[in-house]
Amino acid sequence: MDIGHRMKELRIQYGLTQQELADRSELSKGFISQLERNLTSPSISTLLDIIQCLGTTPSEFFTDEEPEQLIFRQEDYFEKENKPLGSTTKWLIPNAQKNAMEPILMTLRPGSSSDTHLPHEAEEFGYVLKGSIKLHYGSRSSIVKTGESFYFKSGKKHYIENYGNRESTILWITTPPSF
Repeated sequence: MDIGHRMKELRIQYGLTQQELADRSELSKGFISQLERNLTSPSISTLLDIIQCLGTTPSEFFTDEEPEQLIFRQEDYFEKENKPLGSTTKWLIPNAQKNAMEPILMTLRPGSSSDTHLPHEAEEFGYVLKGSIKLHYGSRSSIVKTGESFYFKSGKKHYIENYGNRESTILWITTPPSF
């Protein structure tokens, strides 16, 4: 691993100058410059201080792994039909339940609804791609039309329904995953 390159990469990513990193880590700008050009090597304790000042952990710093997959196509989606409710859910990212957020594409037939979600620790965002829905959140109900979105903290019972006479499609994202 090229420690100097990785340091520079993270420093730039966080918008720090060499002087700012030097000030944070109580080192000289010249020493940071030498480290980034691999002209010198830091002690372990100095490197750990720099890593901390860069807002990361040693395991993240030394991980060269890029995400295995960046692009997901229809053949990657997992689809589940809930016939009693009249809805279809497509998980757009395989195994999203292990990630920080979970995007799904939900299709609701006329008169159908999503599952009812009880209060939980999460934030939810939805964007209506097609049709219109009624969002039920606690004791409130709101109409959300094509091109409109919704956002809420999941502290109350909630669900969506297609009250219209044509199919509705919603991009729905929750963090952390809860679908």
